[in-house]
Amino acid sequence: MECMKNLRQFQVTFATDCSQLVKMVSEPEEWPAFESYLEDIKLLRRSFHNSDIIYVPRTENLRADSLARSARKQPSFVVHMDAELPIWFTESI
Repeated sequence: MECMKNLRQFQVTFATDCSQLVKMVSEPEEWPAFESYLEDIKLLRRSFHNSDIIYVPRTENLRADSLARSARKQPSFVVHMDAELPIWFTESI
């Protein structure tokens, strides 16, 4: 969300393969242990004109599934934001 905000993209649908994340965001009172994280998400969502967080199972998103599988094979956690995809990502697709 922070990246999309910084890129000035204010109408965004965020998709996740984690159904619990969608439940947490839609029913934060049910998840008191995550209150501080959910408050951060709530504040970030106010930055957007229109935003949704939806659940998409990996079985319905082969590209995301491929990305998740290849990320698990990496020796360390890597976050990459750029206009061009890294070589390891394009090879895994």
